[in-house]
Amino acid sequence: MLFSIAALVAACAATTKTSTVSSTPQKYNEDLTVLRPKVASSNTGTTTTGTTTTPADTRKQTTYTEPKYAVNKKLDGVLDSIDRINVQRAFVDGFTIQVYSGSKKEEAMKTRQELASSLPDLQSEVLYSQPNFRVKVGKYYSRIEAQKDYIDVKKLFPTAIVIPEKVAIN
Repeated sequence: MLFSIAALVAACAATTKTSTVSSTPQKYNEDLTVLRPKVASSNTGTTTTGTTTTPADTRKQTTYTEPKYAVNKKLDGVLDSIDRINVQRAFVDGFTIQVYSGSKKEEAMKTRQELASSLPDLQSEVLYSQPNFRVKVGKYYSRIEAQKDYIDVKKLFPTAIVIPEKVAIN
């Protein structure tokens, strides 16, 4: 072990170099301009600061080329068929507020009159689906729209609920 340490020290001592240091320090300098890309400059105009500008009319105009794998014609056909289906639809999924559901017609009519006098801006209707009468208010395309009126109806009729229903398209 002692022998290997002595050999290592002797090897290091033999390989050291002596260098001469000049008395004046030199600054590092490297020229990289040869590696920079060359850009053609156009002197078409100058601004007040003296820099050159290129007007928009000297830009290269490209013509439109149709894509090789365009799906526009196929997509137009699909969209037309969807449009024909939608024109034929008379109803969409929507929501309404059910105020009353029970077997007594008098109670349903009383509820409708009370609703009409309390909230006259809401359209209500009495529907008979054997064996029950139902009083429904409004026709809404989204639950958020129904929720706005539901808050007012719920104050007067605590049993009111928002239910899904088909809504006629005008």
